[in-house]
Order: sequence, then structure tokens, then C-alpha cells
Amino acid sequence: MTKIALITGASRGLGAALAKALAETHHIIAVARTTGALEELDDEIQAAGGTATLAPLDINDAGAMAHLCRSVHDRWGHVDLWAHTAIHAAPLTPSSHLDAKDWAKSLATNATATATLIPMVAPLLLAAPAGQALFFDDPRMGQKFFASYGASKAAQIALAQSWQRETETIGPRVHILAPQPMPTALRARFFPGEDRTALAAPGDEAARLLTQFAP
Repeated sequence: MTKIALITGASRGLGAALAKALAETHHIIAVARTTGALEELDDEIQAAGGTATLAPLDINDAGAMAHLCRSVHDRWGHVDLWAHTAIHAAPLTPSSHLDAKDWAKSLATNATATATLIPMVAPLLLAAPAGQALFFDDPRMGQKFFASYGASKAAQIALAQSWQRETETIGPRVHILAPQPMPTALRARFFPGEDRTALAAPGDEAARLLTQFAP
């Protein structure tokens, strides 16, 4: 049976690093909105001897994601690992200056899409011998200027925590991991002037995180 890894948010940063690391043992289904970045990822995976299926989709498009999951079921019948790295980073701002569109997009991408995807992906994980899901914590809730990101990311992790506890004995196994700071585009939006040489390389961090369980 071919091992399948579904990466939502695979075009850059930790998602791309996880896709490249997992491609050594899994066929990668890479989901992201940026077609060019997905094609670059595919080139790197193929150059290393791996294989990938590219899905240039917006995770907020529930119909498209449902169609993808159905296609995965029809072709492979299961997903062994789902890594959910897709995130929206709203600009930092005082809470009294929150932009309604940024707030709505943060909730849609970080919370609502997660709540929509869990019921779609769960049957695919349960069809695998030992399906697992990965979520990535970034605790900014309550920090100044992080209202949109902090609240919506906390909602995402709360969903993952509930699912984790609900499936302890029946599966799939749900992991909530804590990445070290990395020089990603998301972090650059929050901390544009910091010394990026002190941050963990996404490839190194992906390798470290994957040692915390058996993918």
C-alpha cells in the first residue's frame, strides 16, 4: 500500500519542508493556492526521487476540498498523514483598529477551514493502518497587536485539541506540535526587522518535528 501524505499549505515554509522530508517515504499530495511554488516543490521532490500530486486549491473553497478528498479516496483509498500548515497572517494592529476583512479572512482560513477539513480528512485517515494528523501551535492569543491572528489560531488549536481527545482510543492520532521560530514569510510579516540568521531552517525544523512521532 502506497503511503500518502496530505500537506495543506505546502507551497512554502514549514509545509514545503515537511513535504520534501516526507517524500522519502510517502507520495505527497500538496495543497496550496500558488501554482508556481507548488511546481517548484514538485521539481525538488522529483529530483530527490519522490513523487507528488499538486492540488492548486484554496482551503477556504469547501467544494474544491471535498472534491479533492473524494478523488484521493477513489485513487488511493486512504491518507496516512495529514499536516495542516495553511495559515493566514493578518497585519499586526491594535485591537481597536481591526480591519473587518482581515478579521473575516483570519477566521475563515485559520478556524472555519480547519473545522471544515477535519470531517473531510478524518475518514481518509481512519482508512489507513495508522492515520495521523499534525497541527502546529503558535500561541499568540492575548499578545498585543495579535488579535486577529492570535484569536483565530487559538480557535484552530482548540479544534485540534478536542479532536485529539476524542480520538485517543479510536484514532486517528492527532498531534499538536510546537515549531521553533523559522524565517518564513509569515514570521517576516510579524517581525520584519529581526535577525533571521538566528532562526531555525524550515528543513531542519521539519526533520526535528518528524522525530517526535512515527510518520
